Amino acid sequence: MSETLSTAASPAAAPPPSAGPPSRTLAIARLRDLALVPAIIAVAIVGFVVNPVFLSSDNIINVLQSMSEIAIVVLAQTIVLITGKMDLSLESTFGLAPGIAAWLVIDPALTRGLGLDVLPSAWAVPVVLAVGALVGAFNGLLIVRFGLNGFIVTLGMLIVLRGLLTGISGGKTFFALPESMTYLGSASWFGVPVSIWVSLLLFAVGIVVLGYTRAGRALYAIGGNVDAARAAGIRTDRVLWIALIVASMLAALAGLLISGRLASVPAAQGSGAIFQVFAAAVIGGVSLNGGKGTVFGAFTGVLLLFMIINVLTLAGVPAQWTNFLNGTVILVALVVSRITGGKAQT
Repeated sequence: MSETLSTAASPAAAPPPSAGPPSRTLAIARLRDLALVPAIIAVAIVGFVVNPVFLSSDNIINVLQSMSEIAIVVLAQTIVLITGKMDLSLESTFGLAPGIAAWLVIDPALTRGLGLDVLPSAWAVPVVLAVGALVGAFNGLLIVRFGLNGFIVTLGMLIVLRGLLTGISGGKTFFALPESMTYLGSASWFGVPVSIWVSLLLFAVGIVVLGYTRAGRALYAIGGNVDAARAAGIRTDRVLWIALIVASMLAALAGLLISGRLASVPAAQGSGAIFQVFAAAVIGGVSLNGGKGTVFGAFTGVLLLFMIINVLTLAGVPAQWTNFLNGTVILVALVVSRITGGKAQT
């Protein structure tokens, strides 16, 4: 019935399939992308005053590496948020995907019987990505095909996946990971950790795809008005499904990176990470209502958030205050968005 109503809509109300947002809107959006640059500079100055070590090359690399894994999850969440949906299960995929891979490939004799050793270690990375794809596809089945509420579905999946990881690991930590699982998280290229290169590359791809391709315009169109997007010829169900799959695969890859850096997969890996993810996305200007926000804005959001955390660490503030900071950032960013945007948030 909704398909019939959508296709019967007035042509004037629906943009052509290839049309993106108006150029003026794009210009304003790109200008808004730079809004956090002064804040980043200000935090850098404050950090230097607090401790001159803040601007040292080692500390800068440390900040970039510590944020690289969460940044990829922020990129994943940004893709979903732009479509007008949200995926809470990304934090559990972040832990489950490398956990499943470790469970299947490591030798149980080396890990107190935790592993199965049923697959060669070379299969670890494909398994991680496959688990991410399966989680995203299942989310898409429930949200797109069955029309269930995305928030509730992904909240349920967050709990299910967390329980699954706890079940296969017995609440313990997988260790003695093969090199195929640790390389990306522990190796360096040209003196810079590989995880930083991977994160920057993915964000660069995201900026190009979402900002300059038909697929990116389709995501924004769906987030802005799904009925108008459907009437314009966009295959909304397929685009949403692909967005959820890609987001879950990105979260799985991020989990692989942090597992490689830590050389282990704790049963609680990713627990609570969704708070940082939403804080970074919201402060970066990504709208929870869909259709607004950019990949570059999300990147500046996560960079600013981790710079603040690093300054607080150098100042001797206990790490237990991190969640307080994340929640405060979300609330402040929402209030600022409401004031500047003038639109009620539902």
